[in-house]
Amino acid sequence: MSMQGKTVLITGASRGIGAEAGRVFAAAGANVALVARSRAQIDALAAELGAQAMAIACDVSDFAQVEQAVAACVDRFGGVDVLIGNAGVIDPISHLVQADPADWGRAIDINLKGVFHGMRAVLPVMRAAGGGTVLTVSSGAASNPVEAWSHYCASKAGAKMLTECLHLEESHHGIRAMGLSPGTVATDMQRAIKASGINPVSQLEWEDHIPADWPARALLWMCSADADEFLGTEISLRREDIRGRVGLT
Repeated sequence: MSMQGKTVLITGASRGIGAEAGRVFAAAGANVALVARSRAQIDALAAELGAQAMAIACDVSDFAQVEQAVAACVDRFGGVDVLIGNAGVIDPISHLVQADPADWGRAIDINLKGVFHGMRAVLPVMRAAGGGTVLTVSSGAASNPVEAWSHYCASKAGAKMLTECLHLEESHHGIRAMGLSPGTVATDMQRAIKASGINPVSQLEWEDHIPADWPARALLWMCSADADEFLGTEISLRREDIRGRVGLT
């Protein structure tokens, strides 16, 4: 699929799914704005991808920073055609009775409010352009409780509903919105989960997880008309038919 002339802004682009999405979309011809708190990692990735990539240091929990990131992307590339809301944290993994309220709230700020901030910042740009695509990286935890993941489950459930609300309110403005639940992915987040030793997910072996480029390639496919039947919903990459349509093996 060609994304020539399109611009994609990716949050949480310093590693894992976000970094792979940067590579996949750049390979498809897109301009990519790589957004993350860790400047060194996105600078290195932007250098790897060349002139079609830019690195923007940004904390998605701060709306003013997200607005500035979108403005920088528009200044450099002329717009934002695709927003990928991927930034997320799993720490601190803890049972509710022991959860630190400040740390719990910080996860909500990143995983839920960060998704809202991205949507709110790009909507005026996309409306003015006549449309765009907003993709939210979700999780099975958005629909199922997981022990010691109350912060993650609650924030992902909220982000899932935000994406559905966006579809309801903005589809008639040409804005495509949907979520991707990738399953367990071989990223640093899984190392933190494994180290916790809590709940069945931590018991999985590394080879049980899919490679990070699979959800990245699924996100590219979701920008195509072939995915339009899923607008306003959440796609599960655990489904074999979806993997087939994306071209994953």
